[in-house]
Order: sequence, then structure tokens, then C-alpha cells
Amino acid sequence: MGLMFWWLLPLAVVAAAAVGVAAFRAGTGGSARRRPAAHADRLTSLPEYQAALRRHRRWLAVAALACASLLVSAAVAAARPVDITTIRPEQHNRDIMLCLDASGSMSSADAAVVETYAGLARKFDGERIGLAIFDSTAIQVFPLTDDYDYVQEQLQQARDAFDGKPGSSGFLDGTWSGRGSSLIGDGLASCLNSFPSPDTADGGAPNAPQRSRSVVLATDNLLSGEPIMTLAEAAQLAAGRSVRVYALNPADLDYGAGAGQPGAQLRSAAESTGGAYYALDNPDAIAGIVSAVEETETAAISGAPRAAVSDEPAVPLAAALLSGLVLCTALWRLRI
Repeated sequence: MGLMFWWLLPLAVVAAAAVGVAAFRAGTGGSARRRPAAHADRLTSLPEYQAALRRHRRWLAVAALACASLLVSAAVAAARPVDITTIRPEQHNRDIMLCLDASGSMSSADAAVVETYAGLARKFDGERIGLAIFDSTAIQVFPLTDDYDYVQEQLQQARDAFDGKPGSSGFLDGTWSGRGSSLIGDGLASCLNSFPSPDTADGGAPNAPQRSRSVVLATDNLLSGEPIMTLAEAAQLAAGRSVRVYALNPADLDYGAGAGQPGAQLRSAAESTGGAYYALDNPDAIAGIVSAVEETETAAISGAPRAAVSDEPAVPLAAALLSGLVLCTALWRLRI
């Protein structure tokens, strides 16, 4: 228990002392106006007078104590008594990386993909979301965060860039290194590395529970170059890290469903991680991904310690109320 505004108590003591001094001076100064009365002792010696005087003094004492109690309790209540405790709130969150192929073959679809990403972000609550884009190399647009206003702001900038808005051409800087284009396996592997490692997650605490992790990969899987890691190898890496991959393909109907076709390979890679595959124009894509992500088990993770302040005014306010009632009763008795 503590007082938020403890400095009010010394001020209250000074004010009460000033009032007491003023009242004492007024009382002593009033004796000059008194007039002597003859044979007053005959009255004051009467038993009835003595009894009335004792009652009067008792009620004066009660009134004085009630007044002092009222002042003290009111001062304590004004000083705001609080209970301060340290808590570590548990968070039940999932991590979701949005992984976008920004190669030339995706240029006509990237704006629609980002709009789908924005729709996904609006459906989640409490999950951390990040965005990475890749062509021959990958860059992180923003790291995992649960600041959804910031997420929507960054996705709007991505939409502006893919729509060709003037002044947004620098958005893709760093995604092309000249060693090929649309290196999907390398891009997925880079997105996997955007998740915090077990050694650094949650402060590196031993045996700390890991968050559920998912990647929403948007690509047409049209490889152009020699990647360091194939899509199948990147999917195997994701499965080994317990990361589910949900694939969005804007070219789902362009190349047929044969086992060697880009769409079939992308589907196989996503499903091998426990994820799913959707055509970009599938109306069930957003709902399906959200439902699948929310079905994954959430990890209970202790958040950063923080002070919890709760007001505790009940005792001083109850004392002030009781003191006020007693004071009113004493003043009423003194008037009788």
C-alpha cells in the first residue's frame, strides 16, 4: 500500500495547525468581552448543571475527535492510496510472416496480393504480423509486430508501390541482385529467418514456449535463375522448424494441375508443412487461412513485467463518512 500524492499530507497538517492556532486565538480573545455575574456558583454547583456540563464536554470531545478523524481520512483519501504490484501478463499469440514474391511475373498481381494481406491482418487479433518481399534477394519491409495500425500503414505503402504511385518506386530497392529472378526457395528461406530464433525468443529464457508460426507465401512459383535452396528444400526447412506455409497463387489456372507444374509444386510444398494452398481469387482464401492459423495451438508466453496500480480508497472514504455522521450527531446534541 502506498500514497500516490503523499505530499498532500504535510500540507494538510500545516493547514490544520493554522486553523487550530486561529481558533485558539479567537477563543482567548473573546474572554475580554465577558461580564462577571454574582452568585454564579449557586447555579454551577447544582447536580443538574454539573451533569449537563459533563454531557456537553463529552459531546465536545466527540465532535473534536470526529472532526480530526474526518480531516485525516479526507486527507488520506485525497493523497490517493494505491496498491502497487508487479505482474507478468501472459500472451497467447501467434507469429505470421507475409512473404511476397515481387518478381516481374507477379507485377500484375502484387497489388491484389497486398490487398489480400490487408484483409488477413484485419481478421487477426493479438497475432504478430511481419512482411518480407523478395525477387532474387529478400528484404524485410517490417518485422513481426502487433501494432495493426502500423501494419495497415505499411501495407498501404506497398499497394501504392505496386500500383505505380509516383514517389513509391524505392519500395522494391534491394530485392534484385542480378543473380536471377523469382528465387522462390531462397525467398521462403529468408522469410523463415525473419522469425526470432529459439535462443533470442522471449528473452532467451530456457524452456520458453514457442509461438505458433505461419508463413503466407504469395508467388506464382515461376523460377528464373539458380537458387541456393529449392522450394522443396525451403518447405522441408519450414517443416523442421514447425512453421506452416499457406500458399497464395495468382496464376493457379495458367499451367494446369500436372505434378511438374508450378502450381502443383507449390501446393505440394505448402501441404508438406501442414499448411494449405489457395488460388488468389479463391473467395475462401482469407477465411481458410485465418481459420487454419487460429486452429494452431497458441503458446502461453510471459510478457514483460510491469507495475499494476490499483486505487484503494475504500478505507479512508468509509472512515470519512463515519466521521461525518458522528460529527453531525455531536453538533446536533450540542444544540439541544
